[in-house]
Amino acid sequence: MAETAKGAAQRSVWLEGKARRRGRGGGQPSGLDRDRITAVTVRLLDAEGLAKFSMRRLAAELNVTAMSVYWYVDTKDDLLELAVDAVFGELTALPDPTDEDADWREQLRALATEYRGLLVRHPWLSPLAGHYLNIGPHSLVFSRTVQQVVRRTGLPAHGITGAISAVFQFVYGYGTIEGHFFARVADAGLTPDEYFRQAMTATAGAPQTAEIIEESKNLMAARGGDTVEEMMSRDFTFALDLLIAGIEAMVERG
Repeated sequence: MAETAKGAAQRSVWLEGKARRRGRGGGQPSGLDRDRITAVTVRLLDAEGLAKFSMRRLAAELNVTAMSVYWYVDTKDDLLELAVDAVFGELTALPDPTDEDADWREQLRALATEYRGLLVRHPWLSPLAGHYLNIGPHSLVFSRTVQQVVRRTGLPAHGITGAISAVFQFVYGYGTIEGHFFARVADAGLTPDEYFRQAMTATAGAPQTAEIIEESKNLMAARGGDTVEEMMSRDFTFALDLLIAGIEAMVERG
């Protein structure tokens, strides 16, 4: 049992060398390659979600048999792990952590904002990012950049991982909830603002929720923003500023 668990913890398409494989030799289906299969996987996950994804559905989209896909990947897990790293490759506007003239605060804000956007664009990413080791090349570039920027804050070495956790676990949670919200809105066939107005009207009129909605009116008015997108962005920015202020306070404390 322990050996099995250990093996599961160490298993990764990147560790086993399978990520570099382009096929198993002769007889592969024409017109397919690993990059195309991964790109179509990402597109299906974006359009239909993780729960509906299957190798059979992927094969149908590629217009090949399901077995044809296995010339390029051994398992569905391998393919999903490749898809996770592929979307991390979208983060092409990362700050330069070696720029000594750059403000680490602005660099940290840029990294957090990029990560939030990734989670919102790909709602399936958050459960998979929590399932795999995230050691593909694109994921490692992001992780290394985050670590280098946080090192520049002046925090002691023992506080670096805690600061990274505070900021990026917050972003992970915020982006996950935001992504799920937009997915729910899309399923309802409404705009975010229409969905929000209908939800507020329904909850304000329900006996079990009306009181808390009434108590929250002043807070919601004070947050500002005329649209759902503006409200979410204001909340995200303020929460991130709180975390950065906390890092500054810990640095000053020494």
